[in-house]
Amino acid sequence: MQPDEALALLKQGSAQIINESELREKLALRRPLRVKLGVDPTTSDIHLGHTVVLRKLRQFQDLGHQAILIIGDFTGMIGDPSGRSVTRPHLTHQEVIRNAATYRDQAFKILDPARTETVCNGDWFRPMSFEDVIRLNSRVTLQQLLQREDFKARIEQKHPIRAHEVQYPIMQGWDSVMVKADVELGGTDQLFNILIGRDFQREEDMPQQIVFLLPILEGLDGSKKMSKSLGNYVGINEAPSEIFGKLMSISDELMARYYELLLGGAPPGDMHPLEAKKQLAYEIVRTYHSLDAAKRMLEEWNTRFSKRDLKNANLPVFSPAEQDFTTVTLVSDVYRKVFQSEKSHSEVSRLIKQGSVEIDGNKVRDPKAKVVLLPGQILRLDRKRAVRIS
Repeated sequence: MQPDEALALLKQGSAQIINESELREKLALRRPLRVKLGVDPTTSDIHLGHTVVLRKLRQFQDLGHQAILIIGDFTGMIGDPSGRSVTRPHLTHQEVIRNAATYRDQAFKILDPARTETVCNGDWFRPMSFEDVIRLNSRVTLQQLLQREDFKARIEQKHPIRAHEVQYPIMQGWDSVMVKADVELGGTDQLFNILIGRDFQREEDMPQQIVFLLPILEGLDGSKKMSKSLGNYVGINEAPSEIFGKLMSISDELMARYYELLLGGAPPGDMHPLEAKKQLAYEIVRTYHSLDAAKRMLEEWNTRFSKRDLKNANLPVFSPAEQDFTTVTLVSDVYRKVFQSEKSHSEVSRLIKQGSVEIDGNKVRDPKAKVVLLPGQILRLDRKRAVRIS
């Protein structure tokens, strides 16, 4: 593929490239570029937000380039402060390594292992002496670091910034020197960190890496960044039923965003939003599980919800500890005990008043109404969850 064609393809879905002319020059070198992505396994799960940048890295691989996947076994103990209003919890090295073991396997659901070089940044940070650390720190000014929007916001709000957090962008920047990165991928919140890498490479008389930024995917709430800690995530290793159900719960506006960032397109214009949402959920399950799983989830969804044939659906069972509930107490108990989902009484009351809750197809709209359940009845909580009473 010609450099201009490759550039046009790679630009699709990007948020910012610094800069395009340099990237074109690198693509014209006719050698595999070293495309860096650093991941900090602060949890054991990759979610759909991570896949935006992983899919772009796979696109580079499909064009013949080499992925450099840096497992941040050292930076992971700090945790990237980008976009954070508070300090991340400290992880031990053992916790990070344990998370990394599953992280890499999940990443290979997207990446080509044959074109992926995996390294840990502890390989070069662990042997450093304290003198080495001081010398590295001397290459960045405190004024530079405190210009970061997240740090400035914390100062204004009188939230603490721990000294170890200031190390993070310095360490990420040095990673680029050590792996001789031609390109570094990241979300838009990574701009400062990746620019530090460019500066370090210039000071080392190395060609500077291209900054290649991707949009940040919003979580299921449609407002905040997708994050496991916020509970608004879809993990790619979650059960197909969970993935399908979570995606069916998003708003129509968010669905269009997910189509763009996760599938690289737009919802079919002639398709009803509900059907388009099913198609989105189907494609995601197919990608991260299997075609059979996707077909099964679609069929089950149509049976359980679209056709309202809950009597014949394979539903989880709920055995009430009491026989006399208020609706809000009953629904809260089922969410917690069956679906491990903590919902406040006010949130559950709102669902009830909106008509989401049904018993054998009959809507219950009064949160304070007394409910007597009988074995075999179907309690529907919302658009994606229902149980059979035992």
